[in-house]
Amino acid sequence: MKNFKKVALIATCTAMLGGAVMTTANAANWLMLQGTERDGQGPRAKIWGFIQPEYQSTSDTKIAAGPWAGQKAIFNQMRPDLKAAEGFNVLRARIGVRGIAMPLDSNVNYFLLAEFGNNGITRQGNGNVRVTDASVTLNHVKGARLRIGTFKTPGSEEGLQAIHVFDYINFTGATNGLLLERFFNGDGSGTTVIPGAPPTFINSGDANRPNGPVGAFRDTGIQIFDTFKNGSWEHSYAAMIGNGNGITRGENDDNQETYLYWSSELVYGGKGGRREGLKLYAWNQKGKRTLTTEGAGVYDRDRSGLGLTFRKGKHRAAFEYITADGMIFNGTDGGAVPGSPSTAGGGAVTASFNVATTGEADGMYVHYGYAINNNWEVDVRYDEYNRLTNSTAGERKFETVTLGAQYFFNKKSRLIVNYELRDAEAPNLPAGANPNLILAGMDDRLSLQILTIF
Repeated sequence: MKNFKKVALIATCTAMLGGAVMTTANAANWLMLQGTERDGQGPRAKIWGFIQPEYQSTSDTKIAAGPWAGQKAIFNQMRPDLKAAEGFNVLRARIGVRGIAMPLDSNVNYFLLAEFGNNGITRQGNGNVRVTDASVTLNHVKGARLRIGTFKTPGSEEGLQAIHVFDYINFTGATNGLLLERFFNGDGSGTTVIPGAPPTFINSGDANRPNGPVGAFRDTGIQIFDTFKNGSWEHSYAAMIGNGNGITRGENDDNQETYLYWSSELVYGGKGGRREGLKLYAWNQKGKRTLTTEGAGVYDRDRSGLGLTFRKGKHRAAFEYITADGMIFNGTDGGAVPGSPSTAGGGAVTASFNVATTGEADGMYVHYGYAINNNWEVDVRYDEYNRLTNSTAGERKFETVTLGAQYFFNKKSRLIVNYELRDAEAPNLPAGANPNLILAGMDDRLSLQILTIF
């Protein structure tokens, strides 16, 4: 499997280079597409949205070792409920309205979006509908537009781009683990089990769980941004200050988050979310997180990345490298579903989510897609996520090769099929250590999704 993934990585990179050579010369400008209307030319109110029903399946391999041996492994369960290894779900169902404050002021535009689907936004929000975006943009000062409210933060392309033009169903490991933030009151240490050691029954109470919706790559704050054109090049910047608390959560610790972003794109043509061009970008996110129960304290949380995207004719490609320092989401005890009583010791330990408050991590992904014709596109993506690289015993390495195909019924409806070959290991521990025995049970995953935009 590892040799296959290395070959897949080489093939993907070769295809990217080949695609670039075969063509003569995008990625969309998400800052402008999501934060503005066409200066003074948009409608007063445009209703829009999309629906994403899906099916996912794994082999449901059980945990092979440790205190939860024989139970369901969290990484083989279907999101967001983590109760079954296969099934159907309406992952996202979003409806919104956007426009310009006409006839009062054409320099003011707004963006409002709500989530009705079954995912980490609504499920961790007690199953309720959640407003994911609510912002106003002031376009009065040339070169310094202001956006205020809740919206996507300037950062990783995988998080910043509109989800309805995403070429895959699941996020890469680094994006999911480092950028799709879960918020906790504690670090989970109340139920920690030392790998390879007999279980120490510390806590039989409730597991450490998220205390609200996932961050969904969003925050509440104020952003200054704009785009400058120079011939065929388009340069964009953004600087934002936010709460660092995701969506539907107010400020809780007086520590603001800072976001910085820059991109330079050679534009070849087209418009909207599938415009053609070559974009280079870099970003940084810096803030703090406060825990109030286990591991109480204030901790740094820093993220940075750089990458490129390419789109021309039949070819699509992307690369991104991400680094992280502090507040790393660190899986669950023994790979078990949170809330599960341990098999060993009569259920005296409850599996919990964990956070490494001073962890370090990095990851990358490389993607190549080829449009066979107007209806069919094939995709391949390799991604790697190295979690807790500053811990010999705690380091985990995740590798995934995703083979994908998309069938476009029309410009606004498509079928996406993904097969993920997944592999994970504790690289510094013996093959027979419990963490490696558990991670060897990570199944491949089949996903199918219909996406319709209205």
